[in-house]
Amino acid sequence: MITTHQLSVSYGKETIIHDLDLAIPEGKITALIGPNGSGKSTLLKTLCRINKSFEGELSVLGKPIKSYPDKELAKHISLLPQVLTTPEDITVRRLVEYGRSPYLSYWGKLSQQDHQKVDQAIEETQIQDLVDKKVDALSGGQRQRVWIAMVLAQDTPVVMLDEPTTYLDLSHQVELMKLIQKLNANGKTIIVVLHDLNQACRYCDHLVVLKSGKIAVTGAPESVFTESLLKDVFDLDAVVMADPISNKPMCINR
Repeated sequence: MITTHQLSVSYGKETIIHDLDLAIPEGKITALIGPNGSGKSTLLKTLCRINKSFEGELSVLGKPIKSYPDKELAKHISLLPQVLTTPEDITVRRLVEYGRSPYLSYWGKLSQQDHQKVDQAIEETQIQDLVDKKVDALSGGQRQRVWIAMVLAQDTPVVMLDEPTTYLDLSHQVELMKLIQKLNANGKTIIVVLHDLNQACRYCDHLVVLKSGKIAVTGAPESVFTESLLKDVFDLDAVVMADPISNKPMCINR
């Protein structure tokens, strides 16, 4: 669905991503993990063309990403960024409606289909009781659900999320990761940047492990999440064992 060949990304004279060859599996949840500064968020922003300056090849559905007009690309890929700025004094429903922007006509009026997509996104994220509230009056967990509803209203086959669990308490993190699994079960290809390694293993199907802007390893958590990987990439002395609930690998510090 999304592939790169010899992809490199630089900021000024500093190269952040080095000659990356990558294939994102369709219909899976892929986690981008790695230490701070390894290039996770830079890679995600490049895969959805927020970062437009890069060298090498980057294709979406078999077409070079640079060949897509902005509105057409926005019908294939949606992004929930790490830093979110809420428009002042906006209601939940109005914010979710922004997700339909790529489909609006010149006059910018929502069609019946647009309203149906908004209603569906609100239902999937279970925020029906919040639709008339102001977004800036919500809790962090509620607000994150509203932003995800906006992304869902965009109705793209690929959904990208940049550190979506940051600043959420543990119960809301679990709730959000289960929602991501539900979206995937409904047919979405998910690419998510995560810091919590155990969350990445428990909730994701495919790991892309980055170290200093290069791929250390990719594959299913059961195949690639090892004690030697943790030591080499994260400088972490840990034991890897099976999660007693999910049977996925998990790590515990020695």
